[in-house]
Amino acid sequence: MNAHPYSPAFVAGGFGFVSGALSVDERGIAVPGRSEALVAAAERLSERLGSVGMSLADVVKTTYFVTDVTLRDEANKHYELLFESPRPARSFVEVASLPYGATVEIEAIAHRRK
Repeated sequence: MNAHPYSPAFVAGGFGFVSGALSVDERGIAVPGRSEALVAAAERLSERLGSVGMSLADVVKTTYFVTDVTLRDEANKHYELLFESPRPARSFVEVASLPYGATVEIEAIAHRRK
């Protein structure tokens, strides 16, 4: 049973809509460290995509929510490793806080490639 009242990922019309994936480990504990938080959020995003038969290669748009906007340069470097060119469109937004003490949350829109 899902612990939240929403789907972690949902497919409609060939698009995958992924709820925000937090920088937490497999047990839901916030991952410390800047680069480590980016990696953890991307891992949770990948898991959510996998739950609807999609992968990072299907992503066309991401939105990053971070508690420290100075993470942008590190996020850009990580984005280059995470996605092949042409990379998905991205928004980068600083927020006051995130659930469970996370410092990064990534939501995504994906599209099934034929």
